[in-house]
Formats: sequence, C-alpha cells, structure tokens
Amino acid sequence: MNILFRSLLVVGAYLVGAIPFGLVIGKLHGVDIRKVGSGNIGATNVTRAVGRTAGKVCFALDLLKGALPVLAAQLIYPGVYWLPLVCGAAAVVGHIFPVYLKFRGGKGVSTAAGVALALAPLPLVCAAAIWVASFFIWRYVSLASILAALTLPLFALLFIRLGWGTATARSWLTFGFLTAAAAITVLRHTENIKRLLNGTENRFGKPKGTAPPAGEGKVTPADDPQKREE
Repeated sequence: MNILFRSLLVVGAYLVGAIPFGLVIGKLHGVDIRKVGSGNIGATNVTRAVGRTAGKVCFALDLLKGALPVLAAQLIYPGVYWLPLVCGAAAVVGHIFPVYLKFRGGKGVSTAAGVALALAPLPLVCAAAIWVASFFIWRYVSLASILAALTLPLFALLFIRLGWGTATARSWLTFGFLTAAAAITVLRHTENIKRLLNGTENRFGKPKGTAPPAGEGKVTPADDPQKREE
C-alpha cells in the first residue's frame, strides 16, 4: 500500500505542476496567452500581455505548485527523504510538459523555485537575491533566471559545507536535484542565450524614449511571437 500511495503522490505532483495557471489567468482576461507575446505560459508573458498584478499572481501560483507537493510529501512521509525530491521533479516536469496542453508548457523556473524553496530555502533566498540584482541591473528576465539557476547549487554547496539548514537542505540528494534543475533551466533558455549574445534579446520594462544600446536595434516588439522570454 505504501508503494501505491507514494506513486499516487508523485502522479498528483505532476498533475498539480501541469496546471497552466498562466493560460487560465489569460483566459479570465480574454487573452490566450499562447498567442501573444512570447507564447509562453509563464509569469513574464502574463505580465506583458495582461498586467503586473496578473503576472504576480501567476508567479505565486506557479511557485506554490512546486512547493506544495514537496511539503505534502515531507508531511505524509517524513522519513522518506527521496520522495519530496521525486515529487518536486514531477511538479517541474508537469509545468514543462503539461498533459492538459499536449505536453507544451513553460520553462519551469517559477515551479522549480517553489521546489527549491521547500527543499532548501536558504540557498533559494540567496539565488533569488541574485535574480533581483541581475534583473535591476540589466533588465533581462532570461539572464536573471539563468544566473540565479547557476548560483543556486553553489549556494546549496556552501551551506552544506557550513552545516547550515535542515537535514533535507544539507542532503547531497537535494544538492544533486538543484544541480539538475539548474542545468535544465539553462537548457530551456538556449534561444535566449543566443539572443543575449547577439544583442537581440528583449529587455523588460525599458523606459520609453530611451535609445537602444549598440547591437539592440533589431529588438522586436514585445508582442512578436518570435520572442521567447521567461
């Protein structure tokens, strides 16, 4: 029976992770988020297409659908250390490959952040600080996400060495999961990396009337379906 219940928990984590909150929020505002902006169902595209409040709600919901399955696994099976990791991975896979949308979902950054928040909050807070600083300096959501992802396992390793955090946070299994999540995040941003190198990535919230820096003259409007932000 334990095997059955654990399997159901993992399946439930996937189904929760697969809920396309960005699409739902867009529909509530009369917008099919897949047909505007980047076409992505994540919080950034929701912010651009619907508004900042809607984007914040989308981010919070995507974060929670990563954190809640992990917390549920920890609560129901406190001594089974691998189960929260598997549930967290299932939630992220659900967001990236949602069964409800023919397995075409988002990049999984917010959901992975929710998983990391439940597993290792201290490294996640530090990585989030890197995201905020990077975003406010360069105004690229994609670059901020990539830098935060890359530093997350480094912070996790630091806290393991210092002995800070819970047993789960200091587990090498957790470190391995965070490293894998960082690698997936970078891979999901391959096109963004190419545009960053070419100087054609779309900046977020660039003030109107500001002349684009050299190399950015080819930036397309935010509603160009070819743009692929976070």
